[in-house]
Amino acid sequence: MEHDTAGDPITGLKWTRKTTEKIACELKRQGILVCANTVGKLLKKLNFSLKVNHKKNEMNPNLDPKDRDQQFKYIAKTREYFMENNYFIISVDGKKKELIGNFKNTGAIYCREAEDVNVYDYPSDAKGKGNPYGIYDILANTGTVFVGTSYDTPSFAVESIASWWNMAGSANSSKVLILADGGGSNSSRSRVWKYELQEKICNKYEIDITVCHYPPGCSKWNPIEHRLFSAISDNWRGVPLRSYEVMLNHIKTTKNSKGLKVDAHLVTKHYEKGKKISDKQMASLRIKRHEIFPNWNYTLLA
Repeated sequence: MEHDTAGDPITGLKWTRKTTEKIACELKRQGILVCANTVGKLLKKLNFSLKVNHKKNEMNPNLDPKDRDQQFKYIAKTREYFMENNYFIISVDGKKKELIGNFKNTGAIYCREAEDVNVYDYPSDAKGKGNPYGIYDILANTGTVFVGTSYDTPSFAVESIASWWNMAGSANSSKVLILADGGGSNSSRSRVWKYELQEKICNKYEIDITVCHYPPGCSKWNPIEHRLFSAISDNWRGVPLRSYEVMLNHIKTTKNSKGLKVDAHLVTKHYEKGKKISDKQMASLRIKRHEIFPNWNYTLLA
């Protein structure tokens, strides 16, 4: 079920594409005889939940459901290869921006008196904005979050990954798999994302980076959403983020029953939006596009 699990980064709820009957059949093949009802009870204990229909289908004529399913299978196959060879597998994404100040934070906590916060969430009343970009190491179950005070740009995303690589002490690994959404600062269409991965990580540290993007509208399947971001949201639930120090502290103290460890760093560097990469710069990339969905799956060579 590992590759068929998705989750909500806010509530922490999980769901799976497999039905209880299919899971029961898979368990039966492994010699574990349980019925579908028992599987449902076990899933509930593991914080899975039944989900109702949502209006989320995009009328995108270029995205066939069969292509989406094939991409999920390809990502699972690629993950297996990197796991078997003990290479790094990281899941990356930008978390929801947060206003820093005396503002209401969603959720409730046990306390004698409720916190008094501003009636309105006007950005002009904020001390700034916290822009978290997360890197989740799937095999080590560790998270590193870089809280930027500027814009969420591809340059910010790449430099966050480069900083993580420096701190991880990863000189013994020559390959990294990055699982990313199809849009945002790590968009599959972004020239800046690809070019700076090549220049600031592949060339500098002499490593090969394979990137697999989730199809449009499928960001909830990205492991970082339900393994890291949901735990962070739960840890600061109901706590006004009055300063960057409060925000960083609640990220650093995030834990769960699976042994998750999280670190956090403040990034005050200013990042400009609208950076352009020329055709000549793109031609310098040592990029190997995979046969299956080459726009979603590619490797940048050292």
